[in-house]
Amino acid sequence: MPHSSVPVVTSGAYLTLHYRLANMKGEEIISTFNASPATLQLGTGQLAPELEASLMGLEEGSHTKRELAPENAFGPRNPELIQRVSRATLMENSAFGEQYVIGDLVEFSAPSGGRFAGILKEIDETGAMFDFNHPLAGETVLFETKIIGIL
Repeated sequence: MPHSSVPVVTSGAYLTLHYRLANMKGEEIISTFNASPATLQLGTGQLAPELEASLMGLEEGSHTKRELAPENAFGPRNPELIQRVSRATLMENSAFGEQYVIGDLVEFSAPSGGRFAGILKEIDETGAMFDFNHPLAGETVLFETKIIGIL
C-alpha cells in the first residue's frame, strides 16, 4: 500500500502559515489570520525558538491550537532583568523633549550595537526602573497555527 507523503515541519524548513498568539485572557497579541500568511524559515530567529519547537512534526494543512506554558513560550520572568537606568542613559536614547509615562516601551542601544527594549515601571529625577523581560515572559500563551505550505 503506497505511503502518502504529506510534508511535515522539520528544522530549517521554509513555511507559509497563519499564526496567532494570544494570552490566556483571550487578548490577541499578533495574528496573520485576517491578513496575508507569514512566510519564514525555521532556525533564522524569525520566531522564538520555543514557538518553532512547537511546530516540529506538524503536517502541511494542519490547523492546531495549543497552550504553551511560560517555559515553552517566552520563558519565566527573570527578576535580574528589572534594572535601573540613569537619567543620562535615558536621555541618550530619547528624542529631544520626550516625556515618558509608566508602561511605555522604550528602546535602548546596546554597547554591542544591538537594540533592546524595556517597559518603564517607575521614573524620578535621577533615573528610571525598567523591566527588560519579554512582555509575555511568565505567561501561558495560546499559539494557533495553520500550516499552508512546507518547502
